[in-house]
Amino acid sequence: MRNEELLMRLTQTYGVSGHEQPVREIIEAEIRPLADEVMTDALGNLIAVCHGSSEGKRLMFAAHMDEIGLMVKKIEKSGLLRVCNVGWNWAASLYNARVRFMNGTVGVVGCMKEILESKNDIGELYIDIGAKDQTDAERMVHIGDVCGSYGPYLKMANDIVTAKTLDDRIGCFQLIEAMREKRNGRNECVYVFTVQEEVGCRGSRTAAARIQPDIGFAVDITPAHDTPCDLEGSNTVGQGIGIKYADPSVLCDGQVIDTMIACCTAGGIVWQPEVIDKGGTDASSMNLSGFGVRCSGISTVTRYPHSPGSAASLQDIEAGTRLISALKDAVFAF
Repeated sequence: MRNEELLMRLTQTYGVSGHEQPVREIIEAEIRPLADEVMTDALGNLIAVCHGSSEGKRLMFAAHMDEIGLMVKKIEKSGLLRVCNVGWNWAASLYNARVRFMNGTVGVVGCMKEILESKNDIGELYIDIGAKDQTDAERMVHIGDVCGSYGPYLKMANDIVTAKTLDDRIGCFQLIEAMREKRNGRNECVYVFTVQEEVGCRGSRTAAARIQPDIGFAVDITPAHDTPCDLEGSNTVGQGIGIKYADPSVLCDGQVIDTMIACCTAGGIVWQPEVIDKGGTDASSMNLSGFGVRCSGISTVTRYPHSPGSAASLQDIEAGTRLISALKDAVFAF
């Protein structure tokens, strides 16, 4: 895949919800030469516009910059940090994992009891940063500080990669690469690198109100179902880019789906239908913005989401980039 180094750099950059600035700076440097207009709004969304023709539609592509994390709520006398969720974490996937704060402080996650007894209660977790006591810890970390997972980007067999924050640095990467492939097409394309998706799809809500798109696309990951997990469905890594039909937060527009399938057929883009019965994306807030917006999603199937070791196919990621590019010139029959 072209420019894989950029994907690696995006996944390794700190950007817990509400603290997306380091990710935004990388993305803005990449896209400024590729867009007709670039701006950052009050919430921190990065918005890039590529003009289209007068006959086209206004398309909004939303990929979120933020990642899940933990926030310090108490510093024990022992120097251990007690935490709460920023977004939704699996306690078991964080147990004994490494985390990093924005100031570079690193730690290891432990549990106040047997991890199986915690029943996924994040309040039972703590972070050990190596502090001798509370005073020592307070020299490094304060209440309200947030941390994210810490670990390398690695290549696996068969063009599969694993990294933290593939959710949703994959989508950010796909938008950048699609902008690089072709600047202007039939449709006006507004690429929004959103904030605070993991805590309630907040950034896309305000961005959609500003942009008033004709059609919205959430460019995100979706959980895989092809390995044993707590979910059931048909999502399969390596079987193409997912076209979202539905999730608990949105029922996607049939005519938009048909146009996306037609783009894949014409361009030889491998795709798969995406249906999940847990979770949601920025499609939800775009769909209900203003007087309503037709929506769907461009979804990269990812194993072990919301964990330090998510895994996805480079071929599927590339297919998503190609679909975004094809939609620039798509004709929507409404």
